[in-house]
Amino acid sequence: PKATLQDIMKWNGWGYSDSRFLFNKKGQGEFTGKRYRLSGMILPSLKDWFEATFGTSLQHKTPATPTLNVSAVPPPNLVEPFVEELKVAGVAASHDPEGRVFRSHGHCLHEIFALREGRIGRVPDLVVWPNCHNDVVKIVELACKYNVCLMPYGGGTSVSSALECPLEETRSVVSLDTSQMNRILWIDEKNLTVHVEAGIIGQDLERQLNESGYCTGHEPDSMEFSSLGGWVATRASGMKKNIYGNIEDLVVHIKMVTPRGVIEKSCQGPRMSTGPDIHHFIMGSEGTLGVVTEVTMKIRPLPEYQKYGSIVFPNFQQGVSCLREVARQRCAPASIRLMDNEQFQFGHALKPQVSSIFTSFLDGLKKFYITKFKGFEPHHLCVATLLFEGDREKVLQHEKQVYDIAAKFGGLAAGEDNGQRGYMLTFVIAYLRDLGMDYYVIGESFETSVPWDRVLDLCRNVKERIVRECKERGVQFPPFSTCRVTQTYDAGACVYFYFAFNYRGLADPLHVYERVEHEAREEILANGGSLSHHHGVGKLRKEWMREAVSTVGLGMLQSVKEYVDPNNIFGNRNLL
Repeated sequence: PKATLQDIMKWNGWGYSDSRFLFNKKGQGEFTGKRYRLSGMILPSLKDWFEATFGTSLQHKTPATPTLNVSAVPPPNLVEPFVEELKVAGVAASHDPEGRVFRSHGHCLHEIFALREGRIGRVPDLVVWPNCHNDVVKIVELACKYNVCLMPYGGGTSVSSALECPLEETRSVVSLDTSQMNRILWIDEKNLTVHVEAGIIGQDLERQLNESGYCTGHEPDSMEFSSLGGWVATRASGMKKNIYGNIEDLVVHIKMVTPRGVIEKSCQGPRMSTGPDIHHFIMGSEGTLGVVTEVTMKIRPLPEYQKYGSIVFPNFQQGVSCLREVARQRCAPASIRLMDNEQFQFGHALKPQVSSIFTSFLDGLKKFYITKFKGFEPHHLCVATLLFEGDREKVLQHEKQVYDIAAKFGGLAAGEDNGQRGYMLTFVIAYLRDLGMDYYVIGESFETSVPWDRVLDLCRNVKERIVRECKERGVQFPPFSTCRVTQTYDAGACVYFYFAFNYRGLADPLHVYERVEHEAREEILANGGSLSHHHGVGKLRKEWMREAVSTVGLGMLQSVKEYVDPNNIFGNRNLL
């Protein structure tokens, strides 16, 4: 096949091979490459923050295995007639070890940790690359004929163990890589819709639409690598959902190939009352029922104006009250996110070296003004970052409305730069986990959605539970345990947690990590939070599915699976 993500991405870490955090010979933080605003910059405060937060020393390194040891990859279990018939049908396929390992995992901590140590578990036996919908139909027919297990693969950004091959699977496992199905098939300017093959990657979809003056506005944090089919399969959410909607709001039509045949609606109508919406069986099905091949989604003209902003609050409670009021008045900007104090300090540690004395003087002045003059406590204050977009006039009115609400909760406007930096960090933050793993630090992010009246309790209780569990399990240094509110809704919010700790001295760090994460999820559920807002269930969270959707609900989902895929051809064992 033509170039794939495998050619430019790390095999045992996040993102592009040329982009990573490191500490240079002088002990200064650096971010390599040329792709991001932070690329090539020196980060003078990172080392102090890192050592103080995790109790680590740059003397103690835990480097990753540099290259994949091909002999550690188990030989493929191939069904020869299946491979032969694929060849006859003109479908590209390969069983080279690098490609099989690359598609055997997502980005959960345990998956990446194992790869860094050179441990290779069960991997797909074959990778196939369909070029279009009809190729997928052919592949699925052959898989049924020869009883091979198919696992759809989009961008590989899953954080739910969804891409792990089930250990109990004895059949030949085939990774169906959608990356070659990446064309925009048509743009309908009268109805403002676009019809796209489901293998397209987020940033490519937006870039191509932008060239015609449009956008979908769907921007998940993974959009550099995640695919449209993956968004549909996991019920994804984007940063700007307040304007454009989540994936379920954006989708107009879906085509999916299942072992029973193709499923799709008869027309492109904007809304229907035709029984339960079959799209809602497809969205969130996580590769267990079939492969999404083509999607029609809504597009919008590119906004004429975009403006970032930020607000400093005296404490997290005031910040949450402000977000609640913004949601109540239904005047949320394209994006509004609230970081707790730990994340604010973390963001500060990632400030690049200031080129001029003057700017650093101004920075100092602003800090002095907020902490001394306005009585903000540096260890309590927290920051919201904002993004407004639309017509210039409306944006400026909207901005005033939001800042007026913020003022009622002690919020001070803190400038566009801080807002823009906040959103820029979104894409580089994922690279930090690999830096941590170079120095005995492991961590993860996880999310939930929760009613408004439970937000504060849930945030506090989950963070405290993480600290307590780490202590009880022998973690020597208090963990980094932090949260942010990333989305607002009429009836609640999405809350994101980051946690990380120094595992030096632990006999089985992964086991400790997994127990802590498990207890954190129990705490979320006990506090009225959901099993997931947008990451999905995969295999990581499926033990809680019955609790999440009720016994009858689970039975309904199982009966759909049994009808659509009676022989479990789509055998990734997610969800159920």
